[in-house]
Amino acid sequence: MNRDRDIRADLEPDAPEELIRLAERLQQERPVPAAAFRGDLRRRLLSSGAQHSRPKRLRLLICAYASTGSALLLIGAASAAGVGPLGA
Repeated sequence: MNRDRDIRADLEPDAPEELIRLAERLQQERPVPAAAFRGDLRRRLLSSGAQHSRPKRLRLLICAYASTGSALLLIGAASAAGVGPLGA
């Protein structure tokens, strides 16, 4: 029952015909936003991109996240090696 226009490629060959018909109907009847809405949304998204700026302390945030991640990796490695209070 599987045809080339199936919704999913991994659909079993013995899938019920009603399931295939339902999937095709849902794909055909999928609502699409109006062209005016899509155009307005695109213009708003493109115009708002220039308004966003970087955080004031971006380098500080990057260093804080990197050092926290490194510390967690060291703690995990120490625990896996059996060192420290978590290593048993």
